Amino acid sequence: MNISIITVFPEIYQPFLSTSIIKRAIDQDLIDVQLIKFSQLCSVKERIDEPTAGPGSGMIIKPALIEAGIAKAEERWGKGFKLFFTPQGKRLDQPLLHKIKAQINAPTIEQKTDTFSTRPHLIIVATRYEGIDARVEATLADEVISIGDYVLMGGDLPAQVFLEGFLRLIPGIVGSQESVDNESFSGALLDHPQYGQTATWHNQDVPDIVKSGNHKAIELWRQQEACQNTLLKRFDWFREHNPSPEEIALAQKHIPHHYAVLMHDEVMMKDGSSGTSSVASLDIHDIARSSTTYGLKGYFLVTRLGDQFELINTFLNFWRSDDGFEYNKSRHKAVGAVQVAWSLNDVIEKITQIENIAPLVIATCARNRQLAIPRIDYHSQGRVWAQKRPVLFVFGTAHGLAESVMSRCNYLLLPVTGMTSYNHLSVRSAAAVIFDRWFGLNPKL
Repeated sequence: MNISIITVFPEIYQPFLSTSIIKRAIDQDLIDVQLIKFSQLCSVKERIDEPTAGPGSGMIIKPALIEAGIAKAEERWGKGFKLFFTPQGKRLDQPLLHKIKAQINAPTIEQKTDTFSTRPHLIIVATRYEGIDARVEATLADEVISIGDYVLMGGDLPAQVFLEGFLRLIPGIVGSQESVDNESFSGALLDHPQYGQTATWHNQDVPDIVKSGNHKAIELWRQQEACQNTLLKRFDWFREHNPSPEEIALAQKHIPHHYAVLMHDEVMMKDGSSGTSSVASLDIHDIARSSTTYGLKGYFLVTRLGDQFELINTFLNFWRSDDGFEYNKSRHKAVGAVQVAWSLNDVIEKITQIENIAPLVIATCARNRQLAIPRIDYHSQGRVWAQKRPVLFVFGTAHGLAESVMSRCNYLLLPVTGMTSYNHLSVRSAAAVIFDRWFGLNPKL
């Protein structure tokens, strides 16, 4: 592969290109690199930059110089895949590296007829100052990427970060292809923990299973550890990267059981007092279906009104019956698992009996209430799951949960909000949204 790097400071790349694996790849002619300095594309005493248009300060590389740099690169090695860096670009991750590699290895018709070289040509444009003229990016870039949500002084370090990841994918550059295929971010799971052969360090031993010599048992242990690491540290990665049915089944073994309870007691009335509310069959149906869809272990309804309690049980008994099964099998499965309880304390006690440990109780609320309990968001799964306790989501009816309920909760989940000031979802809609944000898979194509 041929790589052209167009930069203000080519000297930054000299130690990078003359060290370790990349140096060996150059020595073995697996890659060839040319550095093109922006100032060499100017006439004598001409500046490489110009002020940005419009109000405000800042300088930007002249568009003509970027075009000239690309032309110079292609003069030597033919048409290339042009890569730019900007904070507004696509976030760099392992799938994007593979995508860019595939694009570079699949030349356009214009590249196929190029007589310069049969080797793929990658052109990296590393600018400085205020970034890239929007017209240049729109006209010349084949891909624009960002290495993270922060600002650097220029594109040179992002270029080197990209090359460190990208060149690992080129056959022959990394000695062991297995290490490339099985490393973190190559699938839905991160890598498993690694240990050196030093048996004990600071009173910490290498796990016995790793030293056992039982390859099958070691591989199983590694899968379990990789799954647990991913769920606790990067559940966002897992949910976005198309986990297989086997990986999902493995993840379910490591995610603590979750439950939901819909409170019809200890809820706020219009006047701010605590009271009771009536049960709605739609809430039973829809939250039960959402709970089953997202794998909750159980869904409870709480009321202290005797007639409501009996009404709910009559309703549930139908869906648990053979008649309910014949009427609607999927509804039978979802609603048949609903339980009714007299109080939140009863629900917590039932879960404790099932799990042999008390649950973490997470309150939900449609308003930003300032309460003396820790708040969590929809990126807090690892923080919660690391405690290895079951989880109970508490939903309110009427005007929300009363203070007597909130005081028994371990966490308060941020409200579900859209991009308007209207915030009056039904509780069944809010529950579905919350379950999806907490558990739902969100695969990328």
